[in-house]
Amino acid sequence: MPLVFDIPGYGSLHLARLVCDFNGTLAVDGVLASGVAERLQRLAENLEIHVVTGDTYGTARQALAGLPVNVQVLPERGQAEAKLAAVSALGPDECAVLGNGRNDVAMLRAAALGIAVIGAEGVAPEALAASDLLVPGSEAALDLFLKPKRLLAGLRA
Repeated sequence: MPLVFDIPGYGSLHLARLVCDFNGTLAVDGVLASGVAERLQRLAENLEIHVVTGDTYGTARQALAGLPVNVQVLPERGQAEAKLAAVSALGPDECAVLGNGRNDVAMLRAAALGIAVIGAEGVAPEALAASDLLVPGSEAALDLFLKPKRLLAGLRA
């Protein structure tokens, strides 16, 4: 069942899927950030969760093992295009996207809701410009869907 948000001055969101980058978004230096696993577990009750990653540290599959997420590790070249293709195949109008890097820009822009996550890696200015909202870390990003009044407060006009 999709999550539905009616946001004054922004519009209505019907989200069925969450697409996330891994390193810099859900993980720091290849290690899943504190609190992320529990939040992904809870979110999977209402959202289909996908992680699309270049997997800089080669740890994504192991870090996410046992969690209700689909993991797609991308080749080193063409990551931006592959991430966009993943969101396009899932139906961008029903996707929320979390990302922080330049290779996340196209998928952030294409999604119904793009959220830039700033953490230890920082956030590329292009990713910020392509996003609807900027949050301080993965816990805050995932909590937007668990505590929807935060999303409402950040996006309403």
